[in-house]
Amino acid sequence: MTLLSANELRLAYGHQTLLDGVTLAVAAGEKVGLVGRNGCGKTSLLKIIADENKADSGDISKRRGLRIGYLPQEFEIDPALSVYDNIAAGAADVVEAITRYENGDGTETELDELLTLIEHAEGWDLDARINSLSNALGTPPLEAETGPLSGGEKRRVALCRALASQPDLLLLDEPTNHLDSESIRWLEDFLKTYGGAVIFVTHDRYFLNVIATRIIEISDGKAYSHPGNYTAFLESKAIRQGIAENAEKKRQKFLKDELEWVRAGVKARTTKSRSRVDAFYKIKDKDAPVKEGEMDLLIPPPPRLGNTIVDLEDVSFTYDTDKDSSGQVSSARTLFRHLNLSLEEGQCTGIVGKNGVGKTTLLKICLDQLEPTSGTAVLGKQVKINYIDQSRMQLDGTGSLLDEISEGSEKISFGNETLGARAYLKRFLFSDDRINERVDLLSGGERARLMLAKVLKTGGNLIVLDEPTNDLDLQSLRMLEEALAAFPGTIICVSHDRYFLDRICDQIVAFEDDGVKVSPGNFSYYLEKRQARENAARAQATAANRQAKKRTAAKKDKPRKLTLAEAEELKTLEDKVMASDEAVTALQEKLSSSEVQTDFEQIPVVMAELESAKKTADDLLLRWEYLEEVKANSPTT
Repeated sequence: MTLLSANELRLAYGHQTLLDGVTLAVAAGEKVGLVGRNGCGKTSLLKIIADENKADSGDISKRRGLRIGYLPQEFEIDPALSVYDNIAAGAADVVEAITRYENGDGTETELDELLTLIEHAEGWDLDARINSLSNALGTPPLEAETGPLSGGEKRRVALCRALASQPDLLLLDEPTNHLDSESIRWLEDFLKTYGGAVIFVTHDRYFLNVIATRIIEISDGKAYSHPGNYTAFLESKAIRQGIAENAEKKRQKFLKDELEWVRAGVKARTTKSRSRVDAFYKIKDKDAPVKEGEMDLLIPPPPRLGNTIVDLEDVSFTYDTDKDSSGQVSSARTLFRHLNLSLEEGQCTGIVGKNGVGKTTLLKICLDQLEPTSGTAVLGKQVKINYIDQSRMQLDGTGSLLDEISEGSEKISFGNETLGARAYLKRFLFSDDRINERVDLLSGGERARLMLAKVLKTGGNLIVLDEPTNDLDLQSLRMLEEALAAFPGTIICVSHDRYFLDRICDQIVAFEDDGVKVSPGNFSYYLEKRQARENAARAQATAANRQAKKRTAAKKDKPRKLTLAEAEELKTLEDKVMASDEAVTALQEKLSSSEVQTDFEQIPVVMAELESAKKTADDLLLRWEYLEEVKANSPTT
């Protein structure tokens, strides 16, 4: 069943054409990954589908009653509402339907329609679903105010809001940004089993590989559909480009041959001659396939490193979480204990873990920006640092691209060399007509590229990257990975991008529940070793549990003697059993008597006494039988 179809969508901003006749359709249950260069129109297409924006021309058809959930890249949440209220706002239609249905607000037909909507959206489970989503994605407490939350926390709330309503079509723009690896894996599992259709924009290649059943690439204003996941898309695109290149070679050969014929001065007197001339000009006017530009990312050769780069020995870090009125610490939180870490020349170290566990704190200790609570942290004297921070705050934002790169100068210092600023910016896909554009008008991906251009040009032998892959498109990610892999200096990288960590890292520092682990190899190797540790621990726990059960069973089966107290108890138990039986008999006779049977208030009282007496008699009998068995099986001495 087709949920949505778009036909010949066109959209342009000034002289820049984003969508030039885009046509697509989405069926129920499909998981469609939307890929393409930054600025190619992916976000604009999602906005058009979500009715947040209008196309210049073309039309969209939607199934009647289609419910759409949307997580935009630039989202807004109400700071005056709690976390719970902001999440529930994503299911406002369901909440309204429940309220109207419970109040009987409507005709019988309208109430039936409301009930259908509620059941279709699993509205009766809304509160439970909000709690489950909040726990899984690690949002702040549901009762917390959203105003003071960080950008990452607000994005988690916005993602929960998009998922809460159980829409038929879910639109997600960069859903994995600001999520840790555990949350990303949970989201993967959620979307794989999600009954609705999903269109999502992401640069997380593993996420694309796991979730997508189809990839739509936006390139040069057109939409190219490729069935399958990201791997299948790469294979299909390579074939598509090969066909286009071969067609262009044939076109060029035809033009060359026909040009020679035209120049030979053959008069176009016959129909055949005229048709050859017409064919020449028709093919001549065709556009050649657009060749995708690639970021030419260069990193200056690093200065010489000394024997010591970064050495942490038995490092711990604790910070105060609360102080009383007198200034005394009333509670504290320890992020990590007894950490030993040494960085080497040519090594790339990835730091991974959940949000808020201390990754950025560890980074600051490594860079000598923060003192550890205990232990020693040494930064080598010959280390020259290049640091790309998580929030891109090192961009001024008020000036032009040229101001950011070279303070308005036409020349920049590139390591120990001098380059033209305009030529350098072209390497990062900024054309001449963009050089004087204001930085605050750039897209997130363009800001990320400019950040790389600004920081990496200064050289250095220790590159520090805090979430460098956020907002970079797939092509730019690949270029960054290749440049870093070839860099002979040292790299520290905090990232949740598993593909990126696999490509460049040869050491992983992982924040786990039971402490910080340092593991050689890339991220996949670390995961493999962690899984092996967890399996071994699980097997050890199972074996220990099995042994404990055996010991308990053996203890139960071992013959024993009656204790003195039990022997004394046994002497009186037989008389107590007989007395309890007599009490039961007496109550049964009382219940059957005409005196009780004619007194309706007495019947339930006597029945309760009888049930209690029966239970007492049963308990005494079981106890007597047990002690008799112990006595019979007692070892003789």
